[in-house]
Parts: sequence; C-alpha cells; structure tokens
Amino acid sequence: MSLPKIARLPSVRLLSSIHQQQQQLLLPSVPPLTGPKRAVSQGEYRRPGQPKVDKFPWQPINFGFSKGFEGVKKHLALLKKEFSDRWVGPQGKPILEHMLEQNQVLWEFRGPESLEQWTVSSDQEIGGQSEVHLKLGKNHNTCLLYGTLSSTPPRDGETRYSGYCTMRSKQPLASFDRKKHYDWSSFNTLHLRVRGDGRPWMINIATETYFSHQKDDIYNYFLYTRGGPYWQDVKIPFSKFFLTHRGRIQDDQHPLWLDKVNTIGFTLGDKADGPFQLEIDFVGVCKDYAHTEEFAYEVYKRNPEI
Repeated sequence: MSLPKIARLPSVRLLSSIHQQQQQLLLPSVPPLTGPKRAVSQGEYRRPGQPKVDKFPWQPINFGFSKGFEGVKKHLALLKKEFSDRWVGPQGKPILEHMLEQNQVLWEFRGPESLEQWTVSSDQEIGGQSEVHLKLGKNHNTCLLYGTLSSTPPRDGETRYSGYCTMRSKQPLASFDRKKHYDWSSFNTLHLRVRGDGRPWMINIATETYFSHQKDDIYNYFLYTRGGPYWQDVKIPFSKFFLTHRGRIQDDQHPLWLDKVNTIGFTLGDKADGPFQLEIDFVGVCKDYAHTEEFAYEVYKRNPEI
C-alpha cells in the first residue's frame, strides 16, 4: 500500500490494515476448517467403540400410502372400541362386575402373539456380553426367559459395571398412539406363578409421573425363586414396593400409584455369571382382604405438626 493512501485512512483502520498485511506475509493462506454436515447435525451421544451410523433418522421410515391407510384404519377401529367400552363400563366391563372383581389375570402366555407384548434387553446395549432370549414353553402355555449373564464390563474406558438382563412389558397405547394406563386401584397384591432356577430377581413397576425428570423412577421389590421342577405362587403386596431412581433407593418414599401403572418388568443382576432361566405362567393382581397395610416404609411429613 502506498504512503499517500495510508495517510488518508483513520487510525483504527490503519492499524488493522497493517496487521492484516503482516499476517499475510508471515502465514500462508489456510482454508477455513469445515466439518461434514452429518457430524454437525448429529447431536446424540455415541459410546466409544460403537459404529457410526451415517443415516438420517427418517431414512428407515416407510412413508408409503398403503401403510398410512392401514394405520388410519387401525386407529379408527381402536377409537370405536374405546367409545363402545365406555358405554359398557370401566375397562369394558359392567360396573357391578368391576366392583366385585377380586382377581384379574393381566398377562398369560398361550400363543406366539402373547410374546409381542413384551420386550427383552441386556447389557449388550452398553457393550456388555450378556445374552437374553424369550420364547414359549414346551406346551406353549408358559413363557421361558433364558440366557447367559456376564458381569465383564465393556472396554470402552467409561463403563465400570455391567451384567444385567431384563424383560419388560410394552407400554399400552390407545388410539392414535395415546398413552394408556393400567388401573389396579381395586387390588392390593401382585400375583405371579413362576418357576425359576434359584436366582433372585427384581420386579420393576413403572408408573406415570408428574414431571419429566421423574421418568426413571421405578418401584421395585425382590422375587426369590426356589429352583427345581416345582411351580411357586408368589403374592407380593403393593405396599412392599419401594421407590428407586436409576437403581438407587430414594430417601423420600411414597406409595405406588396404582391407577397409573405403565409397565412391569423382571431384572436379573446378581453378579453370578452363567446361564439362567425363568418360566412364567401368568402375571395378575388380586385383592387380599387380610392385608391392611398401606405402606411398609417411613414417609416424610409434608406439613409436620408443631
């Protein structure tokens, strides 16, 4: 730049132009750093060692007209059933039958379609080595949950503990994928008929919550199987279930919300590596008039007396 042009520039612009000329002389021209568009738009967390998926979330979805028509037809049929059940009574039953009902079987396994109401998972989701499978029993009258438990943590540099297998019922949905809840307010006891291999299991009951940060709140209690060829009828009062958040027992305990139950599940995590199996005949609820306990644990007083 010539001297007369520099003299006519203001002081601030003069210093900035001199600095730019020095940078151009000292440093070579480097193009700006640009990353791939997928890396910028991808915001979900990917665990170390997990393969990268270079697909957009909407790519696996089928947007066909036939699928949309079948979906509308299905949801309209569910909506029609909801209106007809409301005219009959609660849950589609007459009001007198609903009031006098003392036992109710919620899940029983009598065919392949009954297994579609459940989902299984293990620590393979976090890189573990446990395996879990679900199938019908020999006579197609029971459900057999089996697999292999391994407490070896994945070598990703983050996970310290591993070794769990779980089976959980699916969230019931009403028409147009609206949430539907189980109403167990007329009962006070969980009734199971199971046959295990002597391992201790954890029963998990998830209910609807008020706030989004409570989505991991689950009510738990223990299921001790005897092992051997004999079936065992297990009855657990709902007052015995305690509140946990991500596996940690909470100090602030409160009773189970029985009219807003979402799912029920069974979890194995006893750190005993090896094969396991749990056979389930049915899962139900019942009314035990001899049990009068409301809640088995100490609760905080919201407004303590002075």
